[in-house]
Amino acid sequence: MFDLAALTAAVAAHGTVARVVVAGYQGSSPREVGAAMLVWDAKGLGPGQSGTIGGGALEFAAAAEARAMLAQAVLARAVPPARLSREALGPKLGQCCGGVVMLLTEVYDAAGVAALSGDVVARGVDGTAMPLAVKRILAAARGAGVLPAPGLVQGWMVEPVARPTRQLWVWGAGHVGRAVVAVLAPLPEFAVTWVDVAADRFPADLHDGVTMLPAADPAVLAQHAPPGAEHLILTYSHVLDLALCDALLRRGFARCGLIGSKTKWARFRARLAALGHGAGAIARIDCPIGETALGKHPQAIAIGVAAALLRAAPAEQRQETRA
Repeated sequence: MFDLAALTAAVAAHGTVARVVVAGYQGSSPREVGAAMLVWDAKGLGPGQSGTIGGGALEFAAAAEARAMLAQAVLARAVPPARLSREALGPKLGQCCGGVVMLLTEVYDAAGVAALSGDVVARGVDGTAMPLAVKRILAAARGAGVLPAPGLVQGWMVEPVARPTRQLWVWGAGHVGRAVVAVLAPLPEFAVTWVDVAADRFPADLHDGVTMLPAADPAVLAQHAPPGAEHLILTYSHVLDLALCDALLRRGFARCGLIGSKTKWARFRARLAALGHGAGAIARIDCPIGETALGKHPQAIAIGVAAALLRAAPAEQRQETRA
């Protein structure tokens, strides 16, 4: 998907940014169609980059080509035309994959980003007029909300704009909360709302996709959370954890996970039952969370929690990575 928010932020920070996207492939490919990276010159601080098209020799060569196009833009004081290249992984790059990857490299400045709108970004890469097939794709997106798969359509690159599809509320900004947010926030399908009792409990550098909400009484705030949100309860206090479980059970949720041991969860089940919650409702809360076999290090917990959340996503939200 086209991460317009990331591109907008990069252009605002660096002025001119190159975007490289996998437009298609034959055989095997390190990443799926639509995988993209951004490349820029950090204003005298050296080259910068975010995202990935798979790493290795393909990405190294693509980043070099993108920087050459950025240099061309500086010299010409104009955005150069997009470039569609065919990269043979074996013969050209010495990789054993044996596939052929089509890469589209484009340079964006503030005006170019401002021209992008809607739920689908479609642009010609060979100078041809917009074909009827692309017009139909855009009409379906506008009229029925049907988003296409990314790819080349009769000489036009078509990509749906990435929008968060899952609202994730993380309660607690301690070591585990920070590790979980660091893993999940870069994923474009998550809009993360992060709650703790005071602003000074959060790190100074928040990811762009994270909304920080200090709340003196988080359990009161939980009563106003979207009923379709997913929740991870990771606070410093068992009393607060219980209050959040109680509030969210009354409010409703898509999923809810609570950090803790089997002993903690047994006690919480009894206390939640005493607060009037039925066994079926209580069982909707997952505790312990993540993959307990990975250990109790905050990063290990975060990896296990992230894996569980990604496995729980609807099948249509998953994209297969082909190697």
